[in-house]
Amino acid sequence: MPASAIERLTVRYGTHVAVDDVSLAIPERSIVGLVGESGSGKSTLAKALVGLVPHTGTVTGADRVQMVFQDPYASLDPRMTVGASVAEGLKLPRAARAAEVARLLTLVNLDPALAGSYPRQLSGGQRQRVALARALGPRPSLLVADEITSALDVSVQGAVLNLIRSLRRELGLSVLFISHNLAVVRYVADVIAVMREGRLVEVGPAEQITSRPHAPYTRALLDAVPQVGRTATAWR
Repeated sequence: MPASAIERLTVRYGTHVAVDDVSLAIPERSIVGLVGESGSGKSTLAKALVGLVPHTGTVTGADRVQMVFQDPYASLDPRMTVGASVAEGLKLPRAARAAEVARLLTLVNLDPALAGSYPRQLSGGQRQRVALARALGPRPSLLVADEITSALDVSVQGAVLNLIRSLRRELGLSVLFISHNLAVVRYVADVIAVMREGRLVEVGPAEQITSRPHAPYTRALLDAVPQVGRTATAWR
């Protein structure tokens, strides 16, 4: 049973069709990797899924969905402490919030003592973990991760990807993981959906898509990342 299902979703900006009649199922407890070049419509699809842009078509099962964005420094209020940012979406009595913030920070492998820090005092990887902790606060069934590793160093990317996989395991999350980097998507995803010019050109199990792609565009993406296997192995 899918955690979320997108049916014939279309997003238009004036005469420009950014997402064109896309249907995609996101199975429960699975990571679906959405990959494509810049401008292919990936982020627009994600924003439509969480209700940030108007669209036609239907989205089901997205009543408990949270999104994490590419730049955590932009998405975190610099005037708020880490603890205040994480607590912002919690529907708990004030007295219970500090303990829940500590639990969430621990869940993303951060020291709860960082709750009193400000975003400017953290590294990029730490800020992205804070953004993840904040997204997990409302206990979503679906997490949308939009290019969350693209601004991070390779070594930090691996740690964040491993964290996403462990959170899926521990919390039973479903994840829509968006990236332009097929090596990253191959490492983290169970299913890969390939997007080009607003349309899906291929969807299938990650192993099939990366070893026996059908679409010429998918083969071109693979050819552009000759070290897919080596990069993925290095993150294990």
